[in-house]
Amino acid sequence: MQLTYTAPNWIALSTYDERDIPKGAGFRWNPAAKRWETWEAGVARKLQEYADDAARLAMDAALTQHDTAVTASRAMDANIEIPCPDGLAYRPFQRAGVQFLAEHAACLLGDEMGTGKTIQTAGLLNLCQDIHRVLVVCPASLRLNWRRELERWIVAERRLAVHIATTKEALETLRAFWDDAAGGLRVVILNYDILHTFETKRAEEYRTKDGQRKTRDIWAFPYGGLDLLVADEAHYLKNDTSRRSKAVRCIAARRRLLLTGTPLVNRPKELYPMLNYLDPQEWGSFWRYGMRYCNAHQISIGRGRTAWDFSGASHLDELQDRLRSTLMLRRLKRDVLTELPAKQRQVIELPANGASKAVSAEMAAVARHGERLSTLQTAVELAKASESDDTYEDAVAALRSGAQAAFTEMSTLRHDTAVAKIPYVVAHAQEALEADEAGKLILFAHHHDVVAGLQAGLAEYGPVILTGEISSPVIRQAAVDRFQTDPTCRVFIGSITTAGVGITLTASSHVIFAELDWVPGNITQAEDRAHRIGQTGMVLVQHLVLEGSLDATMARRLVAKQAVLDAALDTPGSQDAAADLHMPLIPLTAQEEPATASLSRKRIAEDATALTPADISHIHACLQYLAGVCDGAARLDGHGYNKIDAPIGHSLAACASLTAKQAALGKRFVTRYRRQLDTVGL
Repeated sequence: MQLTYTAPNWIALSTYDERDIPKGAGFRWNPAAKRWETWEAGVARKLQEYADDAARLAMDAALTQHDTAVTASRAMDANIEIPCPDGLAYRPFQRAGVQFLAEHAACLLGDEMGTGKTIQTAGLLNLCQDIHRVLVVCPASLRLNWRRELERWIVAERRLAVHIATTKEALETLRAFWDDAAGGLRVVILNYDILHTFETKRAEEYRTKDGQRKTRDIWAFPYGGLDLLVADEAHYLKNDTSRRSKAVRCIAARRRLLLTGTPLVNRPKELYPMLNYLDPQEWGSFWRYGMRYCNAHQISIGRGRTAWDFSGASHLDELQDRLRSTLMLRRLKRDVLTELPAKQRQVIELPANGASKAVSAEMAAVARHGERLSTLQTAVELAKASESDDTYEDAVAALRSGAQAAFTEMSTLRHDTAVAKIPYVVAHAQEALEADEAGKLILFAHHHDVVAGLQAGLAEYGPVILTGEISSPVIRQAAVDRFQTDPTCRVFIGSITTAGVGITLTASSHVIFAELDWVPGNITQAEDRAHRIGQTGMVLVQHLVLEGSLDATMARRLVAKQAVLDAALDTPGSQDAAADLHMPLIPLTAQEEPATASLSRKRIAEDATALTPADISHIHACLQYLAGVCDGAARLDGHGYNKIDAPIGHSLAACASLTAKQAALGKRFVTRYRRQLDTVGL
């Protein structure tokens, strides 16, 4: 046995009896030259004991490059400056990811779910100023989330414009959008099914009736075509004969980026279409790929006939090493857990589509009740400074009555929206379960018919349910135990209030809320069913909401509030934060609280005793100045009161004079808007 090197191949010269040595190492037989060959240093390394000096030198150089590439595919930090919007920051491993993407024109980003693949893609767009025309292909449920994340993370200097394509658009509409880049960043987002529709239209327009060429490819441009194609949830492309796979393969782009949390699937055959699209030279022959990594063998198909079976797996360690040394970047949550929060919360906004009628009815009620509740809230704030307890108590009673009436109607409308949302939640859950073939999901809802709808839609995954209708402790515990121990039971569906306390669901680190509760504490308790002792990974919490719905507003406020409360509750003695966790969200009024919201009548009375006549006069003058430059918050111009404070501030300013208690109330406004007052010497 001898190993030599003639660029670009290592050549194994063996006798017939030694043939299994190079074959087992992964060398390929060249029938024309009658010898074993490989261009892969990792394969050649297995026979380094037989190498001559030239082969060894070439191997050492190639292995150094190989090891550097493998190390980069696991990198946890990078010394690189990446533009980022104010108030945001990339985590160290995300910086390393952006650097890897920038250095690879074709890349498989295989970081585990919840590690920020979308953020790293945005970082690439911020870093590489030569990227102008981008096509993002993703599941329909993620289109709005992609737009939201790009608008959040792309720096202003890139002059981002995002367009979500529909099936009704003409192909030239997209061309015109991309043509308008003019140095800015233009991103078109569409889902896989729409892509197939566009490819069908493109094929029809591409030829005349007699089969001759008619127009140029919609995805091609005179100046070089698309700069970047991004395919999210790229495991959708695992079947190279599917319409979506064929459609993606038709697209030429200068850079190609495939995103998936599960690149190393149980069947290596399903990975090949992605690899071949990214780098057809490195991953060109399926036969060679299948023989090496798919445990290819012949099987009988009856009547003396045989066929090749490529459904197995073999040499997976070698496959992963080869992937990392060429085009794959993959970090696991357990490797970056110190950089990730114990919980990561996401709001996934889904297109309303068929549920638009329910969403419209819901938002009409929000507008109607919101105006009324804002007026009642203003009356309560002003009544805090009244001399009569009865005045204050009457105002509070009126607000409670108005809120109860609003909540009663809104609860009915939110139920209608939740029922209409069931198919979208089921589709999202199926995508998550498909992405992680051995993973489990926890789904929370509020209404029994929503739970039943989710159970029916996910029946193939062996779901168990736990709601208030199940009273037997034995049956409840049996449901929990099955989810925790039975691999065929991949979904737990529970009601927020019943299943949100007292049980352990650490078999999954992925929690999905199909509905929300008015009280943040109930949501947090439900999250903690997965975030308990025994959970070794980060818990990913997703709120699925319909675009433009009340839940969309509530979920964003909830996640922001929980982030603040999580930080506060880490500080000993934060009883106020703990209490705030159990205060209902009031989604029917303005998102901000008035400046006086935390002031009690007792505190106002105490502060009033310390005010002198000069203090009261000064506070009144400040309130009058703010009212004079305020247009009722019709425009966000930084002058005067904001929208929630405007009616209270204007009312106090309009008084002929202020009582000491009114001045104590008004002092909060003077504090909130002190920067405006400093500029005029007040």
